[in-house]
Amino acid sequence: MTTAIVTDQRFDLHTWHGHVEQAERLHAIRRAIEVDGLWPRLLQLPIRPATEAELLAVHSSSMLHRVRQLASYGGGQIDSDTYVTAESWDVALLAAGATICMAEALVSGRCHNAFALVRPPGHHATDIRSMGFCLFNNIAVAARVLLDRHHLRRIAIVDFDVHHGNGTQDIFYRDGRVLFCSIHAAPLYPGTGSLHEMGDPRTAGGTTLNVPLPYGTGDHGYEQVFQRVIGPVLRRFQPEIILVSAGFDAHWSDPIGPMALSIQGFARIVQHLCDWADELCDGRIGFVLEGGYSLPALAAGVVTTLRLLLGMPAGSDPMGKMNAPEPAIEHIITSLYTYHPLLMQTTYQGEA
Repeated sequence: MTTAIVTDQRFDLHTWHGHVEQAERLHAIRRAIEVDGLWPRLLQLPIRPATEAELLAVHSSSMLHRVRQLASYGGGQIDSDTYVTAESWDVALLAAGATICMAEALVSGRCHNAFALVRPPGHHATDIRSMGFCLFNNIAVAARVLLDRHHLRRIAIVDFDVHHGNGTQDIFYRDGRVLFCSIHAAPLYPGTGSLHEMGDPRTAGGTTLNVPLPYGTGDHGYEQVFQRVIGPVLRRFQPEIILVSAGFDAHWSDPIGPMALSIQGFARIVQHLCDWADELCDGRIGFVLEGGYSLPALAAGVVTTLRLLLGMPAGSDPMGKMNAPEPAIEHIITSLYTYHPLLMQTTYQGEA
């Protein structure tokens, strides 16, 4: 089994002093991979920038122009959250291109599974707007390449970042070839991702699945969601590949996330996804870095994910759990089984 990694130190060039989405995020991850001795076990794939044509298959020309123009001026802010530096245009092209390289390596059989350690993140970038720290939607650009160039018919994107992946949802909301599943805190930025957003009923009804969870949901709640909702939906959809927007900001220590997952909880999520990839799509699964702003939790989450992709034990949880009661989520799962097209014909699974 070959596990690939795609990353590059050029991603560090996109950084804004004092911003929570900074180059130190990847520095912490690289150090943790080194300490755990994983680098020799990983296939490091060469990467390239995305072409403008590849970006334009997902994003508007005016959106690209805005990022490139700000970079040419030496940088600036697209909104109060989202910055551009002089280097950001080139770095954002490289992040999208690296994600394409990962996806193409998976479908070509060059690797069994993979992790794209890229930044800036991407899942908030819509077809017409950069937002939420994100310039271009890396995972959506890669998925579009797989649809258009490699003729895949069914792609599943699972997003466990603490924030709803509104950009990815918007881009594929009318495309029934892409199943988009988001498990996120609500209410929280950007305010989208309700249970009733299920895809355009004319073309893609049921291929959007949102699981908005109350603040304080931790290991138990996420385990219930993945076992009882995500697994059955993936089995109904039968994807040819699973792509994962992997944000680690649902960890209890994250400074901007209100959830209570532990590293052990993330390990369970990753293991479930890997098992379903083995069952449904010959093990083809690719993780793409999104959020995560507690540097110790981010680094530990990525290392744990890589260990599981390599077939190793997850290892110990260096930060432990937050000992606090979790909110009830049974009503959310019941509602999904009542209303969501991919679950309505599935036997309701009571709490395990």
